[in-house]
This record gives sequence, structure tokens and C-alpha cells, in this order.
Amino acid sequence: MANSTVSFPEGFYWGGATAANQLEGAWNVDGRGPSVDDHFMGGSYEKPREITLEIHPDKLYPNHDGIDFYHRYEEDIALFAEMGFNMFRMSIAWSRIFPNGDDAQPNEAGLAFYDRVFDCCREHGIEPLVTLSHYEMPYHLVEKYNGWESRKLIDLFERYCATVFDRYQDKVTYWLTFNEINCGTSRMGALFETSMIRGFEGPASEVKVTPQQCYQALHHQFVASGRVVKLAHEKYPQFKMGNMDCFILSYAATCDPEDVFANQQEMNRMNWYCSDVQVRGAYPFYAKRYWAENGIELDIREGDLEDIAAGKVDFYTFSYYMSSTVGTHADQETTQGNMTFGGKNPYLKSTDWGWQIDPLGLRVALNEIYARYEIPLMVVENGMGAYDTVEEDGSIHDQYRIDYLKSHVRAMGEAIADGVDLVGYTWWGPIDLVSAGTGEMRKRYGFIHVDKHDDGTGTYERRRKDSFFAYQKIIKSNGAEGLE
Repeated sequence: MANSTVSFPEGFYWGGATAANQLEGAWNVDGRGPSVDDHFMGGSYEKPREITLEIHPDKLYPNHDGIDFYHRYEEDIALFAEMGFNMFRMSIAWSRIFPNGDDAQPNEAGLAFYDRVFDCCREHGIEPLVTLSHYEMPYHLVEKYNGWESRKLIDLFERYCATVFDRYQDKVTYWLTFNEINCGTSRMGALFETSMIRGFEGPASEVKVTPQQCYQALHHQFVASGRVVKLAHEKYPQFKMGNMDCFILSYAATCDPEDVFANQQEMNRMNWYCSDVQVRGAYPFYAKRYWAENGIELDIREGDLEDIAAGKVDFYTFSYYMSSTVGTHADQETTQGNMTFGGKNPYLKSTDWGWQIDPLGLRVALNEIYARYEIPLMVVENGMGAYDTVEEDGSIHDQYRIDYLKSHVRAMGEAIADGVDLVGYTWWGPIDLVSAGTGEMRKRYGFIHVDKHDDGTGTYERRRKDSFFAYQKIIKSNGAEGLE
């Protein structure tokens, strides 16, 4: 039965999203250098991932093998095509192109690998959407510069981007600069987005960084993004350049005006600060007071603000998994979320990992974002991590994932009917992969099951889950069917 409420525009992009460090594996193959993620051991919410300075052969580093996409990309892309994808969001591993990040010449074997991947996508009618930096950088740049705390990375990142732009100019049109860049406003950003972990060894939860370090690192990323976007616009006019934010929609915990104001401030910090810079090309009005109240004194050099202004993005993309609440009262209960902990909402159910399920919140977010920026939007991460059971016959009945998918697709359709210019949707983890936060495999997002386990064992066999066919039906009808 067709859905009478929602309607998706012709040419809408349907697909899935991944990251190189979480699925490629082959961490030391064909000249690739070690990246930040290669120094993270496995863990769980109960036991945070540990970071080691050296790679120990007797310890388990889940990202080293990922799900072996490096050797199985043809099989996986064929499965994506079978679902009906016309877009595949993926990232390039910087350490495959420049193993140390500051090498004199790029690694040809790494460049050739992505040639093969992009060609395979094109053969299946799939448009690549490429993230240039997705929670990963060559570990050498951590040892030498402490990641994005150093201005030196601006030039190195620009050179890396110029290299891949030139190489793939006829194969890739859509690019994103930094994944979930706004996570750099917090300690978690030191781990994943800005990689400021030089000399640290131990539980990732114990990494210490200051607001000064976080916001200075972000400034360097803003300048780098601005320069890269400007380069693309000037030299490759066919390119479409986007940002990528982790959108954590939050509500005031109560109607107490103190809660309402606290939530407004949190939305500014978490959701608007970075995108205001990348979309509007300047720091927002509320930035200076925030800096002053948090002891932040940015080192802004001559030309920085001009680079930021010249590098405004063409479209806005974001991840959306859950929502939270913000309050000022001591009795507020907290819960987990994507790179965050937030207030628990008594009106929402949660996933196996405590992330609150809020499909209407996606419609709210889309309306809020589009009202603010009025440029095309893409939801480039959305999904739920869950425990899956493989039945004796090999089938996987994941109705919980199907329900989550359908409810969020309906919310997107309603937002389009509201007038939002939404042009694409890529589900996070169309195939099971290593969790970024915990290093687990048991936290599964995929429509495709991968036989790999938390202890590193498994055959890597791929299986279609029930959700594979549910998403296939939605895509085939361009969202007109399959939402019942």
C-alpha cells in the first residue's frame, strides 16, 4: 500500500554510510601507515577502549581488520547495489595516501585502491559521497604535532586534499571535509575529531584536554576546511562541498525558563557553533562571550578569517541518531548517546545501548536546520546499534531495525512536505562494522550481517538481514512504499 503522506523528490539519494577506519582493515597493507584508530584496543560501554603508544602483537585492535572491506569491496558494493543504493558515503584513509601525513610523495598503492572502489561504485550506478577526514589521521601527526592542536596540520591537510581532488576529479563529485566536526567542542573530540592524544596511554575516558585546546584545534580545522573548499570551487567547479555535523537535538527538561535558556545555550555550543562557521563563513555572534567565559583565547592569524569566509559549503550534512534533554535541576536522570551523555526523556524508548529513539526529533531537526541556513540538506548518518541473533537457518529477523528505519524515513518525508530541501539519506552502517566509540562488533547497525565477533574471530561471511529487503523496497519505490 502506498504511503499517502510522504513523498520524496525525483533523484533523491538513497544509500548508506561508512568510515575507512571502521571497515577497511588491511591496516598495514600496500604502504598504509598506522592511523590514530590503529592504536585503540577493543572495549565496551562498561570498559572504555584503551590507547597504546606502541602496537602490541598480542593485543586486539579491532580496526586493524575491520570487516576486510579492503579485499571484499566488490562483494559489498554489489550488495549495496542490490539494495538499490544510488549513493555510498565512505571516507578516504589519509594514512593510505600519505602514510605519515607529511611524506614527500603520496603512496600510489593507496591512491590506486580508491580508484578501484570509485570505479566499482560507478559501474553499479552509485554516486560516491566522500569524507576527507573521518575520525582518523596518520598517527605520526599525533606524535609530532599533537593532531589539530598544531597549525602545521592546515598545510598538510590541504596538500592531502589537493592530491585526492586531482586524482579523483572525474570520479567523485560530492565531498565532505570533516566528519562530525562539532564533536571537537568536547573531550571526545580530542580522541576522535582532533586527535590530541600525544603521549597518552591508557583508558580513552581519561584523556585530558582543555577548552582552549579544543577550540584552537577547531579553529585550525575551520581554516583548513575553508582553504580546501575554496580550492575545490576555484579548480573543480563540478565539485559539491559539504560540512558534516553530529546533530544532537535537545529539549528543555522542563518549562522552567532556566532549563529553556540552558538548552538554548547547549544547542548553540553543540549544534550551531561549527555549522554557523562553515555555512555562513564567520564565527557566530555568541562565540566571543562563550570564549571569554571558558578561558578561550584563540590564536587567529592574518588571513584566517578570510579563508573561512571564502570556504562556505554548498550543502549541509549531519548525523542524527537520538535526542536528549537539558536541565538545571539536580534530579535529572542521564542517559547515553552519540559521543555525548544527556538528560533522559521519559517519553522516549531507547536502544540496547541506551540511545533514545526519537523519529519526530529528526523532523524537528530538519526544520530547524533548514530555517537557519536554507541550503540543501542530507542526513548522512542515521541508524541504531542492536544485538542481532542469527537463526539456525542463517536468517536474521531484525524488526526493531526495520521499525526504526521506517519511522525515520516517514519523518524525513514529512519534513520534505514541510518545505525542507532534503536531497539524500545514507543509513549509518549499511553493513556491520567496528563501533567507533567502543570497538565492538556486537553493536550491529547493518542491513548486512558480517560474521566477525568481539574477540576477533569469524569467517567474515556476509548475510542479508530482513532489514535488507525492507530498505530495498523503500528505495525501489523512492519512499512511496514499504513504510506501512
